[in-house]
Amino acid sequence: MPYRWTDTDDLILTLRPHRSLPRRGFAAMILMAFLLGTVPLYGLLGTVFLWGLLPFVLAMVGALWWGLERSYRDGDILEELRLRDHDLVLSHKPARGETKEWACNIYWVRAEMHVSGGPVPFYVTLSGNGRTVEIGAFLSEDERKALFGDLQDKLTELRAESAPDRG
Repeated sequence: MPYRWTDTDDLILTLRPHRSLPRRGFAAMILMAFLLGTVPLYGLLGTVFLWGLLPFVLAMVGALWWGLERSYRDGDILEELRLRDHDLVLSHKPARGETKEWACNIYWVRAEMHVSGGPVPFYVTLSGNGRTVEIGAFLSEDERKALFGDLQDKLTELRAESAPDRG
């Protein structure tokens, strides 16, 4: 799962986009594209045509490298939901731009799932303190459904723990 609960001193939910192509696979893909791109050039070794086609093969490999690298940079998103004292703090660090934070008392936080009408199906939001913020919009549909269930369970558990004893 691209999200993970950590229960150290503070309870932390960390969310990151899933990476289906690890860096090692990235290097293998670039090497394979270069080797397969040069196969048609083997018959042109020793001719002037080789130098006419070689820049196009190199441009193709360069474009593939640039596109994959751009995908890695665009997916460098981090969301953290922390429990500090009795407040939940959501921190969203986008690929480019400033980190955004939202905080609300645990008692007033509500997790909501919008089946339709959001930017993605099964859109998960947290509301409280007069604001509504998205969480995990970059996750897949099934991952958002699982996240919503986990958030509901965890919020219920945390509210029960923080409720005052009624004697």
